Amino acid sequence: MKLNRRAIFGGITAGTLALSLAACGGGGDEEGGSGDLASGEINASGASFPDAFYAASIEAYAEVNPDLMVSYNPTGSGTGKSEFGEGLNDFAGTDSLVGDDDGVEAGSFQYIPTVAAPITVSYNLPGVDALQLPREVLAGIFGGTITTWNDPLIAEANPDATLPDTAVTLAVRSDGSGTTTNFSKYLDEATEAWTLGSGDTIEWPGNAVAGEKNTGVAQVIQDTEGSIGYVDLADATEVGLVTASIENADGAFVAPTLDGATAALDGAVVEDDLSYNPLNAAGAEAYPITAPTYILIRTEYDDPNVAAGVKEFVNYLLTDGQALAAENNYAALPTGLQEQAVEALNSTIAD
Repeated sequence: MKLNRRAIFGGITAGTLALSLAACGGGGDEEGGSGDLASGEINASGASFPDAFYAASIEAYAEVNPDLMVSYNPTGSGTGKSEFGEGLNDFAGTDSLVGDDDGVEAGSFQYIPTVAAPITVSYNLPGVDALQLPREVLAGIFGGTITTWNDPLIAEANPDATLPDTAVTLAVRSDGSGTTTNFSKYLDEATEAWTLGSGDTIEWPGNAVAGEKNTGVAQVIQDTEGSIGYVDLADATEVGLVTASIENADGAFVAPTLDGATAALDGAVVEDDLSYNPLNAAGAEAYPITAPTYILIRTEYDDPNVAAGVKEFVNYLLTDGQALAAENNYAALPTGLQEQAVEALNSTIAD
């Protein structure tokens, strides 16, 4: 299926699609019965970045249709894509696009965007409750050229902070991660100082300590004085991490909030395959490290019951489930992209 390249909020002029569970051909009858809802079991694995949203959605969906069991294992984007290519899951979560080395056959999948969220830059520095990091300074920290907290470049951007001479410890991912891809892609696109490239894995400097999944990185930051790392807003909020404000494309320092993520989504261009890039977005209020996340669905399913279950649940994520986004620290899809995603889902998995 090919969709016109357009901005998320642009091009929608003919009303809205019917965004309800009935769009999948399911829905209970007026007596509260199960009607044509799917049944059985579907399983998924992948990105840990959206795990809090997916977990809340699975719990809420069980109230809508208790006859379809949905499981999601937050293994990380790299593992999710690999398992998708091997036929080990029914759909996969990923924050990064499918690459040549992921083992997923071209044409065998469709991206379905679900939510977006800030990737926070969280740190553990007692006595420093607010921190502004210019993007070139951030690149220097994670690139290994800025190694102490009282470095003049950090101090210049934070004249009111008392910065110690504590060594910087980087908290990074140990597993292949779409969060790593988006964070490193931001540094690669937005700065001149970054030299480590971008991808699901990075060869980090020697002062890096790795943790598994977003939760593992959050734990490293929480446990290590002098540490700084990248972690999704949901996990940073869950453990009460302190987050830095990051210089955006307009030169403003913006904290990682849902408002900042929503501002970054405004005007982002959607490609024909429904991928999009809100990183380093223009706008004074845009949070610059805002990342999308996707579900990979198959263009063909051997089991029609599995296909029906995947279609029904993913439609729930795109419709009623969007109301769960904000309370779990994710930005819901803009209406235009939401409609495109439902259209792609219905075209890919036909009734």
